[in-house]
Amino acid sequence: METQTKYALLSSAYLAPVQYFTKLISYPEIYIETCESYLKQSYRNRAIILTANGILQLSVPVGDGPRAKGSIKEIKISYDQPWQQMHWRGISSAYNNSPFFEYYADDLAPFYQHKKWEFLIDFNLELLNTILKSLRLKTDLKFTEDYHLAANLPELCDDFRYSIHPKPQKQESDKHFSPMPYIQVFSEKWGFVPNLSILDLLFNEGPQSVSYLRSCIRDRAQNEE
Repeated sequence: METQTKYALLSSAYLAPVQYFTKLISYPEIYIETCESYLKQSYRNRAIILTANGILQLSVPVGDGPRAKGSIKEIKISYDQPWQQMHWRGISSAYNNSPFFEYYADDLAPFYQHKKWEFLIDFNLELLNTILKSLRLKTDLKFTEDYHLAANLPELCDDFRYSIHPKPQKQESDKHFSPMPYIQVFSEKWGFVPNLSILDLLFNEGPQSVSYLRSCIRDRAQNEE
């Protein structure tokens, strides 16, 4: 009798953290939640990078701002402020001196220039696919067709939709993730800051990023590239 393989359920995320990407390489199948109600102040529209001044949160503004609600598929991006230019300026300032910024910048810059996306979930997905390509990862992404509470999910599903969270008080313990130190641009000033946006790892570690991700996985069989 064949052993069935577990799969992971993740939220949509903007420049997701390292922990999120360890799930992408730990499971043969990944489902992205597309039917949930939008969750504010989460990785769905924010990323965390490290700058000369410390931690910086990059937030994609959405229509109705703090009052935004409804299905994640219906959440629209707001362009009332020039957030794309502001985000790219912050990213460039933080990582311009990193070893691999120039190598990957041309692939990422278009997301912060003239093109505009109507829906947050489409922007996140296209950006995720670009990063996966930069990492040379072939990940089988699928998308939910209905919403299920955690209690009603199949046993084979490992649910990370709400446990990977930028707020420490809402971040659940993850026994399968143990961040290892690597050299960051501002390590001498701030020491090692774990679980930042995947951009931090990509710009600092470049082609070694996937090997690093694997080194952070605990107690799970690691998939071959």
